Amino acid sequence: MKLSGGVEWALHCCVVLTAATEPVPAARLAQLHDVSPSYLAKQMQALSRAGLVKSVQGKTGGYVLTRAAADITVLDVVQAVDGANPAFVCTEIRQRGPLGTPPEECTRPCPIARAMSAADAAWRASLRGVSVADLVGSVERDSGPEALPGIGAWLDSAHASDG
Repeated sequence: MKLSGGVEWALHCCVVLTAATEPVPAARLAQLHDVSPSYLAKQMQALSRAGLVKSVQGKTGGYVLTRAAADITVLDVVQAVDGANPAFVCTEIRQRGPLGTPPEECTRPCPIARAMSAADAAWRASLRGVSVADLVGSVERDSGPEALPGIGAWLDSAHASDG
């Protein structure tokens, strides 16, 4: 399973948005993660289209989560950024070539398609079982309870310097 780099960026942004008390501009999120502002803005727009974040307009505008971190799954973010299409698409190769199986005999998916579909379903179920709140908890355990509040203060400081 190969995911775009945008998924990683979007997940990190969702985690750090939980620590901000004000809307956070995409440029500030890009600065925090030292990533391309234009590419990160595209990921934030994808999250916005999916209804996971909303854009607040104005001088102190930026992005905020639209619901509690516990109600946003990793799968929600993956699908917002990379789409909901399955990782494997069967092309019915078994019907090709000189010994191809006639289409009318292909009444169920082949064993390869079934195995890949089962793997895709398991992968999606696993990602559906992890929320942004779970990721926040892991960050707190790995980096200490002061890490996200420190990030939140840094993110919010952009608004303090605007005023």
